[in-house]
Amino acid sequence: MSGARFGLGVVLAVVCWGACSPVPRDDIGGGDEAPRAEDEAGSASAVSASAVSASAVSASAVSAGDLERFEVVSDGHPLAVWARVPGDPDATVLLLHGRTWSSLPDFDLEVEGESLSLMRALADRGIATYALDARGYGATPRDETGWLNPERMADDVLGVLDWVAARHAGLPAPAVMGWSFGSTVAHLVAQRHPERTSGVALYGYWKHPGVPLPADASPVEPPAEPTTDAAARSDFITEGSISERAVDAFVAAALEADPVRVDIRRTDEFNALAPDSLQVPTLILQGEFDPIAPTEVQAALFGGLGTGHKAWVVLPGCDHAAHMERCMPRFVRALSGFVDEVAGRDSGGG
Repeated sequence: MSGARFGLGVVLAVVCWGACSPVPRDDIGGGDEAPRAEDEAGSASAVSASAVSASAVSASAVSAGDLERFEVVSDGHPLAVWARVPGDPDATVLLLHGRTWSSLPDFDLEVEGESLSLMRALADRGIATYALDARGYGATPRDETGWLNPERMADDVLGVLDWVAARHAGLPAPAVMGWSFGSTVAHLVAQRHPERTSGVALYGYWKHPGVPLPADASPVEPPAEPTTDAAARSDFITEGSISERAVDAFVAAALEADPVRVDIRRTDEFNALAPDSLQVPTLILQGEFDPIAPTEVQAALFGGLGTGHKAWVVLPGCDHAAHMERCMPRFVRALSGFVDEVAGRDSGGG
């Protein structure tokens, strides 16, 4: 695995809307490694469609900040939600991954001798950090259609936001951070349901507000093509911004977690996005050399936002994967400061 480590010592719990059936436990932690005995402490609970509740996990089952895996059922479909939760969190955030790779390689990559886990960095700052594997990604299976579309993704995110809010009932609504494709999903969620989130961070935002997307002519059957080494390396384009060991670790982790490319259709549903309809506090995060999220797109987005509570942070010397590159400390300061602010908490800088 080229030094990559993720999914170790994971605790699994289940949350359902409506009926809930037992969850197979042979895939916890990824790869062929069997679950450890101490990972069996998670228990399943079912809740009604009108309420979202956390399933019970023994306090001795997981230490503060350890990686946990939960399952939330949305419209009858199981969704994997990963978490790192400090002992006494002051704020919450939900992370949404990009187009090709799922949450663990994107947000919880750990490389020997380096600190590249965004989830761990946020949890260390007192933020309960969750990350959703969308349908077909990572530990979440495809649904019966084999396809995914933006509105389906947004509906699933809303269910997870409600679940996170119920787990932390004494805190403000969760913030949402979406990366790349996930940034437009986060925008769609916050635009349509501003009451469900305290703020939205749009990172690597790719869609120009003034350029509509054409309707796609997708095939009847999803292609389900394999992912590639080249695709996993493609986001790291700025020389010296990340170590070769870290890139190799990301590639290995990404190909293991997501061996088949998820098939997405009806991307023209993103034409509903309107910056002036975004009324929640908004943070834009942009890598200086990001070819997918160029400055003209960020400028059009920022200038059109309907909220006056907004900020635009450029991460110098980095590109589309800035949160894993040399400007990760600046990224973490910007994102954690924003999450703290919209939660009404003063992070105190640093």
